[in-house]
Amino acid sequence: MRKEYNFSKMKGRKDPYAKRLKKQVTIRMGIDIIEYFKLMSENTGIPYYNLINLYLWDCVQSGRKISIKWAS
Repeated sequence: MRKEYNFSKMKGRKDPYAKRLKKQVTIRMGIDIIEYFKLMSENTGIPYYNLINLYLWDCVQSGRKISIKWAS
């Protein structure tokens, strides 16, 4: 194997599977929720939107269900 390769003439290309991995969405969240994840982001060094994605993924993996009780 060569010690040095010349990639200057190589054309880049997008990952054909990237669209299957994530999809951009718009979602409304409370300011307090966003601030909570931003604070966690400062403590961990992970972007807050990644933390939200990780938390939601954990909910999916564990099969967590939400319990909603409406006031009468």
